[in-house]
Order: sequence, then C-alpha cells, then structure tokens
Amino acid sequence: MYDPAYPVCLRLYDRTTYYECSYTSLPQCNASASGRAAQCVINPYFASAQEPPGYRRHGRAY
Repeated sequence: MYDPAYPVCLRLYDRTTYYECSYTSLPQCNASASGRAAQCVINPYFASAQEPPGYRRHGRAY
C-alpha cells in the first residue's frame, strides 16, 4: 500500500504484487531491491510531491 509519508516505494513481486513504501531515496530502495523480485518506483501519493510548472501529463495511447 502506498504511504504518503515516503517518496519511494519498493514494488515486490511475490504470490501477489504489493508495495512497501518506506524509503526516502531511490538508492536506498535499490539496495533493498537488489537480488529480489522487486523494483523501485516513485510514490505517486507522496504528500509533498508537486509537478513542475508547465508540466503536462500525457495519456496513454493504445
């Protein structure tokens, strides 16, 4: 589950996929992900996350 207090989450692939959001940086998360079925992702629900001025999110093209 996403925790809005941390900017980086570890996405773990086990029997189910789940998120462990307890990391303050990508290098810290990458150290935990090393050798595991996991990847680090930016937490989209991080409380102080802000998009830069003029940033536009593009939709997916299918």
